[in-house]
Formats: sequence, C-alpha cells, structure tokens
Amino acid sequence: MIYVTRREVFSASHKLRNENLSDEENNKLFGKCCGVYGHGHNYTLEVVVAGEIDSVTGYVIDLKTLKNIIRENVVSKMDHKHLNYEVDFMKNVNPTSENIVVKIWEELVDKIPTGKLYSVKLYETENNYVEYKGE
Repeated sequence: MIYVTRREVFSASHKLRNENLSDEENNKLFGKCCGVYGHGHNYTLEVVVAGEIDSVTGYVIDLKTLKNIIRENVVSKMDHKHLNYEVDFMKNVNPTSENIVVKIWEELVDKIPTGKLYSVKLYETENNYVEYKGE
C-alpha cells in the first residue's frame, strides 16, 4: 500500500460556541475562542490517499488531480472566510478543529478518482492538529 499526501494552506476565522448553552457557559467552556467576532488561524491541511500503484501511470493518484480536488472542494470555500457564517458545509456546526476535519473528509471522500481517501489532518497551529481517518 502506498500513501500519497498533498498539503494545502488556508486562512479562516471561527467562533467556538454551543448555541444550546448560555453566554456564561460558553465563556467558561471556550474562553477567548467564543469572542463576539471570533478569531483566525492559518490552517495547514494534509490529505492522504492510499492505494496501489497503477501499472500504466505509476501513480496512486495524480498529484495535480488531488491538488485540484482539494482546492475546488475545500480551500476555495474556506480560505479567508468565517467558518461559522460563510461556509455552507460548516453551517450549524461548532467549528472546532475536530468538527472541521470531519466536514472536510465528507467534502472529499467521494471525489477521489483513484485510490481511497485515507486520512485528513488539519493543523490549527504549528503545535496543534487533528487527524481523521473516516468512520
């Protein structure tokens, strides 16, 4: 099995908030991350496709194809956007890194033409990341 990774970066803002909780409960739970306007991150996204090497192309997946899929379905929709308000697939989702990475997976999983989506890793900061490998 071969694992092919494509890395992309994007900037986005978000506000952590559970609408079922009071302002006081949200402040206690999320601190400065639930401020009125939210805050931003420079995210790094890593998408890994697993598969066998095609005998004709020598690829698991053409990296140009993977790049275009990620940019069209994720980066173009999230870059310089407020995740709570401007990204359709994030509507009504508390945009924690954990929730974001699951939603990105859902946007990509059925669009990979060769190989199989293996994992999606999202770095919120240099030191903090989450990884999702499907259900």
